[in-house]
Amino acid sequence: MVTTSTPATGMRTFFTVWGGQLISVVGTSLTGFGLSIWVYVETGSVTNLALVSLALAVPATVISPFAGALVDRWDRRIVMLAADTAAGLGTLAIAVLFMTDSLALWHIYLVVAIGSIGNAFQVPAWMASIPLIVPKQQLGRANGLVQLNDGLSLVLAPVLAGVLLAVFDLPGVLIVDLATFAVAVATLSVVRFPRPQGHAETTTGTLWGDAAVGWHWVKDRPGLLGLLEIYAAVNFTLAFINVLIFPLALAFASEASAGTVLSVAGVGAVAGSIAVSAWGGPAQRVRGMMIAIATGGIAVAAMGARASIPLIAVSGFILMAVVPVANTSSQVLWQLKVPPAVQGRVFAIRRMVSSAIAPIAILAAGPLADKVFEPLLAKDGGLASSVGAVIGTGPGRGVGFMFIVAGLLTTLIAVLGYARPRVRHLETDLPDYVV
Repeated sequence: MVTTSTPATGMRTFFTVWGGQLISVVGTSLTGFGLSIWVYVETGSVTNLALVSLALAVPATVISPFAGALVDRWDRRIVMLAADTAAGLGTLAIAVLFMTDSLALWHIYLVVAIGSIGNAFQVPAWMASIPLIVPKQQLGRANGLVQLNDGLSLVLAPVLAGVLLAVFDLPGVLIVDLATFAVAVATLSVVRFPRPQGHAETTTGTLWGDAAVGWHWVKDRPGLLGLLEIYAAVNFTLAFINVLIFPLALAFASEASAGTVLSVAGVGAVAGSIAVSAWGGPAQRVRGMMIAIATGGIAVAAMGARASIPLIAVSGFILMAVVPVANTSSQVLWQLKVPPAVQGRVFAIRRMVSSAIAPIAILAAGPLADKVFEPLLAKDGGLASSVGAVIGTGPGRGVGFMFIVAGLLTTLIAVLGYARPRVRHLETDLPDYVV
């Protein structure tokens, strides 16, 4: 068992780091949004834009197991400092290249990839540090606040990036991002994290062996493995939504209306995160998690049911409001059920497995929509007289049907997941390693 810092000291440390990370996440989202717009405007190529996303996703997935092993060996605060510093230097490099008229696409891909590698270190380091500094009874609220960072960045970054791009062009976005990195580094510089106590499975003596420990820890505990499988499946189904939300709305509405949908969804994420931060999340975390996932799946299906911006916006709000409930419940379970000395590796494996399958959905979404679902729901398509009689036919209705299928599959995943005894009884079957 591992105890945390004293309550007052631990919460003070948490709030200091959390505040710095909040500002940093908004800055990072600003740059991500700004670079994506710049790449698309400059090249007019969706492929080039997709390569930015690929540069963000692939390096982190590949390096995660080794990053987790090093996180458990090193001081986690130093790891976070190094990751923030590397990301800041990358942003500085982009700014200098732009202002000297030397910026090329490969520079952006390289810097995004470096940032992705840094994030592969930073996320498990931060998530594994929270149970060391936050009292056990406050873990739900603390993780809700971490979710709030993502929600606020979703709401604020597009608006701020749009204003900065219009007034100062790309350098304005990059300079603000650099300032946010400085804040994150400053907050991390004034705190200290407790080191986790050793554990029998902490080290094997080699980096490869240490990296494998995280996977074996999960594999040998069917409840945790089942939870990981559920999240991987849900990430796969919801990855379609991330790609197709704009085509769904733009098939019958303006770009402003599509932007409104994203803004309302962002507000839902903020509202859900604030609620979890105040509430602490469900007392029965597995059940609460599955209810949240099932509810989110129903909301996704509702988004595709009608060509209606209000319906899509309200459903998007509900979806994003329940995401913090599911994610916080899951995060607290992993923080409690895994020894802190092994958490860096286990959390890195979680990230790798749960996110590695999503690119398949991202790559498949466009061809499936264009070549299969849209033709089926055209006015004279193969499903026009059956499914089309219920949800309508014409442009965008095939994408709408994809939302319905993805949403219902998400709900089914939650139901089948809760039906698995090892998952359902995870909270009582495995001991807590934080007291």
